[in-house]
Amino acid sequence: MIDLKQETIDALRKRLTGPLLLPGDIGYDEARRIWNAMIDRRPALIARCASTGDVVEAVGFARKHNLLVSVRGGGHNIAGNAVCDDGLMIDLSLMKGVQVDPNTHRATVEPGCTLADFDKAAQVHGLATPLGINSTTGVAGLTLGGGFGWLSRKYGMTIDNLLSAEVVTADGRRVRASDTENRELFWGVRGGGGNFGIVTSFEFRLHPVGPEVLCGLIVFPFDQAKSVLTRFARFTETMPDELTVWMVARKAPPLPFLPESVHGKEMVALALFYTGDPAEGEKLIEPLRGFGTALGEHIGMQPYTAWQQAFDPLLTPGARNYWKSHNFSRLSGGAIDAIIEYAGMLPSPQTEIFIGTIGGQTARVAPEAMAYSSRDAQYVMNVHCRWESAAEDERCIAWACEFFVKTKPFASSGAYINFLTRDETDRIAFAYGATYNRLVELKSKYDPSNLFRMNQNIKPAPDQR
Repeated sequence: MIDLKQETIDALRKRLTGPLLLPGDIGYDEARRIWNAMIDRRPALIARCASTGDVVEAVGFARKHNLLVSVRGGGHNIAGNAVCDDGLMIDLSLMKGVQVDPNTHRATVEPGCTLADFDKAAQVHGLATPLGINSTTGVAGLTLGGGFGWLSRKYGMTIDNLLSAEVVTADGRRVRASDTENRELFWGVRGGGGNFGIVTSFEFRLHPVGPEVLCGLIVFPFDQAKSVLTRFARFTETMPDELTVWMVARKAPPLPFLPESVHGKEMVALALFYTGDPAEGEKLIEPLRGFGTALGEHIGMQPYTAWQQAFDPLLTPGARNYWKSHNFSRLSGGAIDAIIEYAGMLPSPQTEIFIGTIGGQTARVAPEAMAYSSRDAQYVMNVHCRWESAAEDERCIAWACEFFVKTKPFASSGAYINFLTRDETDRIAFAYGATYNRLVELKSKYDPSNLFRMNQNIKPAPDQR
């Protein structure tokens, strides 16, 4: 247990413009609660920062008193690193400002923003940048790990569209990182997670998108999975950058366009998104309908912001979640067979296997251009295991781990750092691949004492600690 005098805590409270919460305070339990219900930690202090100045104060306090530090943006990370036990949680969720310049196509975004906050502000001007697929995800964590979604094949990863970042470093400095200032730090924050400091402002490039886009779902019965997945794998190898098609295998939720008789039954769905002329998009997606005999579909023009929230009901907070992930440069027959095998024995009604197609513009950036190096990944598979009670933990986690092992021989190099769970620290070096040694050097320079270690941690060189 940490041992801080009351006057020391009171002094910090006076220096902060946002509230400082202790166990028992009103709002403490809400502030420490995050998306993954498997994480139940109790910080000694929660600094709810309202400004970059507050972040500087909190970092200085943690450094002075040798406290364990966790940093919360959206609180959506699967590993639960936003919350620590018996340390200082630096909560950025009150910092939710978004400023959009429609003339320069740039946006400045604070670290407490969710994807919904960012999308709403940008779409007022018919603009967007590549983000994730769940609107309650935090912009900060998504970006620092790389970030990809429906726009990535056309416009790249989230980090490919990051122009600059304001960073509070471990020694309490407030610095700007970009292609012209602190370039090495800018290289590192684009995929290096929260290892090098706390980003208090992100500047993004925006692109014309929407406000309405062609998107939707085609749902096939599970007994046609072999045909659907095989054709999906080949179709996605040659589709244009403007088109994105993902595959989801799960038990059918009660979607209104599906017969009630298939609700709760295994299914395979294709989720599609087209950024371009809708008439051309309709022609491009027509072959997807021939992958099998569909149970139903819901495809048409809808607001981009609505599509960004379409999967939110399946990813609500409060459930227990465990993920396993692989990158693939190609979906082989062996990988497809393994997906079908394990999709046929899902351990819970909410569990799903999804294959996100990236490639396109994401693959045209050199692997060493920034910390995220997995530019050969054409597909990212996430084994998203989700259930309600602790009694199911062992069975559900075992299923996910077995499936992960079964598909490993077909995977390519690297891994998406945002999908690593808290027990996968042995995969961090593998995830970064060729950039890992350079990241260790950068960590040794910017955080030699490893103050920022509640993350997928890149440890400083031994002689720096």
